[in-house]
Amino acid sequence: MTITQLQVFAKTVEMGSFTKAAQALNMTQPAVSHAISSIEAELGVTLFIRDRRKGLILTDIGKRIIIHTREVLKGIEKIEQEAAVEKGLEVGTIRIGSFPSASAYFLPKIISNLKQKYPKLELLLYEGTLEEVNEWLLSRVIDIGIVILPNEGMDIIPLVKNEMFVALRDDHPLHSKASITVKDLENEPLIIFKGGYESPIIEMFNHANTELTIEFTVSNVSTSLNMIQEGLGLTILSELSLLSLPPNVQIRNLNPPVWREIGLAVPSLKESSPAVQVFIPMVQELFYGKDEGSLID
Repeated sequence: MTITQLQVFAKTVEMGSFTKAAQALNMTQPAVSHAISSIEAELGVTLFIRDRRKGLILTDIGKRIIIHTREVLKGIEKIEQEAAVEKGLEVGTIRIGSFPSASAYFLPKIISNLKQKYPKLELLLYEGTLEEVNEWLLSRVIDIGIVILPNEGMDIIPLVKNEMFVALRDDHPLHSKASITVKDLENEPLIIFKGGYESPIIEMFNHANTELTIEFTVSNVSTSLNMIQEGLGLTILSELSLLSLPPNVQIRNLNPPVWREIGLAVPSLKESSPAVQVFIPMVQELFYGKDEGSLID
């Protein structure tokens, strides 16, 4: 197998199509198909199932091989980056994954500082649910992820702790309380935002031995707040997501306070590329230990 063949395989998996991979690589579609067939012939396995409706589907062995392929290609990137460092340059690509509320808070400042300090480093952004970020880490699609702690199986760099609040309409009976306990929320219809909130909320209710009633599960913070406006329930969100509230939606502290910790996760700090190794201290300098106090007035 050649490096080019591995690059073609990785790009085909990423794009989900021979044609799209060919366009991205500036190759012909037959050339991409031939490269994949050559790998399959050399290894004696089938990497893709060609389905007329679903397109290209990785086989089980294909799913295992793509992880190693990405590791090989990242190893080549590390060689190039090491050579650049020797010449006094910081170059390379960092693939970072994040869930929506963390993206809004962390990424603008990260990108701005990266451009100033390391203008030759390229940052590729992947945004999805917390589960998707963890899957991208495991499958080596990304080099580093912004995740909710704890996170098993990864090397972790803690960044910030942010407090969780109850958001409710201003005519809800619990509105009169200065703070709300988890027991107060028993049998209340909750709107759960799945951008990294499910696990801490479930853990919170289990710890309080209180029944959790999930009325709706949504993917967007604005959707959950608009549903509260319509009297469809309450929600529990972190301060990162509550910087802008609709007029008739207010927040209340949880009693006792509940915190969500966010950090960076990498498959291996020791084996990270030079680009990732300069990126992590930069992010730590921007955010670590700067979570005292509330982001909300």
